Amino acid sequence: MRLESKVAIITGAASGIGRATAELFAKEGARVVVADIDSAGGEQTVSNIRAKGGEARFVRADISKDEDAKRISEEAARAYGRIDILVNNAAAFVFKRLEEATVEDWQRALHVNVMGTALCTKYAVEHMKKTGGGAVVNISSVHGFVGQQGYLPYAATKAALVQMSRNMASELGSYNIRVNTVCPGAVLTDHTLHRLKELGMTEEDLGAQHLLKRGSQPCESAAAILFMASEESSFVTGAFLMVDGGYTAQ
Repeated sequence: MRLESKVAIITGAASGIGRATAELFAKEGARVVVADIDSAGGEQTVSNIRAKGGEARFVRADISKDEDAKRISEEAARAYGRIDILVNNAAAFVFKRLEEATVEDWQRALHVNVMGTALCTKYAVEHMKKTGGGAVVNISSVHGFVGQQGYLPYAATKAALVQMSRNMASELGSYNIRVNTVCPGAVLTDHTLHRLKELGMTEEDLGAQHLLKRGSQPCESAAAILFMASEESSFVTGAFLMVDGGYTAQ
């Protein structure tokens, strides 16, 4: 197992990519701390893991709040004695055009996607330093690389995450803490399917925009996150990995 005896925090793990990653990490031997603002979804992720013999616990948290971000790491360290991996997956999906976006829209996107990632990392790496290192995986998006109408606050914050990862990698490398970014494309989560319905699009329409002619499943992003979190990427830091079916290659 690739994560045997590791302790991993995964934010936004109540559904979608976060849930798929939590379940995969547990399968690979990690003890998983599921963090999310959605209690019902988070507890379901934990239940799914335990039903398959894995070990997990849920922490309800709003990562945009300093005290909540700190508490995630405190509870992980209290329960398992250490923190080896942090996956910053939680996100606010604020899809607005320039003229539509309010101050509140921008604050929500920035506070969750940027500041929340920074806060969770700040507190997790304190524990990683004590045990000789670790891995941080930040989840960006293809929207951090391409321009598209109606996604401005979300896209801006996802672009910020790529540069944040580079800076974090620079600051933390001497502590043997690696920081990398995974950038998913169109992942067929409930949220994406709802968005498609809003736009009057089908899964086939979405797939046609990609070289592989389909959308992806959450487990495909989870596999990339596992690579970046595991020792298989032991000499990789400050990098980003596109998981987008060739969308940004066109």
